[in-house]
Amino acid sequence: MDTLIQIRRELHQIPELGFQEFKTQQYLLKTIAQFPQDYLSITTWNTGIVVKITGSNPSKTIGWRTDIDGLPITEETGLPFSSTHEGKMHACGHDCHMTIALALVSAFATTQPKQNVVVYFQPAEEGPGGAEPMLNWLKTERPDLLPDEIYALHIAPEYPVGTVATRAGLLFANTSELFIDLKGLGGHAAYPHKTRDMTIAAANLILQLQTIVSRNVNPLDSAVVTIGKMTSGTVQNIIAENARLEGTIRTLNASAMAEVKRRIEAICAGIEASFECDITIDYGSMYYEVNNNEQCANQLLAFAESFEDCQAVTCSAAMTGEDFGYFLKEIPGALYWAGANCEYGLHHAKISPDEDLLTFNANFVEQFIRSL
Repeated sequence: MDTLIQIRRELHQIPELGFQEFKTQQYLLKTIAQFPQDYLSITTWNTGIVVKITGSNPSKTIGWRTDIDGLPITEETGLPFSSTHEGKMHACGHDCHMTIALALVSAFATTQPKQNVVVYFQPAEEGPGGAEPMLNWLKTERPDLLPDEIYALHIAPEYPVGTVATRAGLLFANTSELFIDLKGLGGHAAYPHKTRDMTIAAANLILQLQTIVSRNVNPLDSAVVTIGKMTSGTVQNIIAENARLEGTIRTLNASAMAEVKRRIEAICAGIEASFECDITIDYGSMYYEVNNNEQCANQLLAFAESFEDCQAVTCSAAMTGEDFGYFLKEIPGALYWAGANCEYGLHHAKISPDEDLLTFNANFVEQFIRSL
């Protein structure tokens, strides 16, 4: 337990953004190098790592995936092991995820598993998306490292430690980032008739975007269009020439995502005509839904029900996004929520997961994989 806490805290201090996880990669490689190497084969891809553990009598290969990047958030926990990288934080639990994955590698390196096991330390989950390019590399360059089935976890602050929550079928939503740039004509506040004000255009656009879910998406389908950030203007007496909206789209099926994007583009075309401006749309990172294989999810839940001090929960689908969905699109598998017992939610500057989750989930996942 003390070793896992130390590793998690050291990783917590060095959060790095997607495809910039250089210190993280070196820390992981250095740690893995301390384990017995008899059964290990280590490969790097970009800033990620793939560790294969050769089984004693394998009939299949089991995959375990962890994410390794942080978020552009300034930490406010006040912890003595807070982030040392200004403006960056492990606010989504990836430090915990990595620690559990390292514990798995250590356990399997020490006591050989029956099946082949491949542990993927995947970069850029928070953006721009590392799962899809990593999977493409595996398929084209290293098919020998592809698993027959694959699993992962994500911490859940709202559940107590010892909870394993998942479901067969759809677990996480289809997601897409949304960036909209508006360009008009700036000028002096005293001469508004000589300008094309992008603050007003952006404000109108935000209001119209809010009608998409209520009036264009089938009420039986779930969708979210959220604008989380708006920037425009420079000073109080200059009419804004530019404005930028940043947000996210989330849907529980691919057809709803297509409809939402169609309406965004139609509304933007209308704003262009109404306010005589130019608008560009960038959907940024787009993540495929996390759709758990029925057999894999059910065997995970069944194992959780029999595991000591474990609370197995069949949960509802959520509007959260996770690029692990790209793996599940190609490979049978499942992801589960791991209870983290924290009052602050994911991506909050004060999130501080209960570190008891490290030992519980390291033991749970190890024993689950050995049972397959």
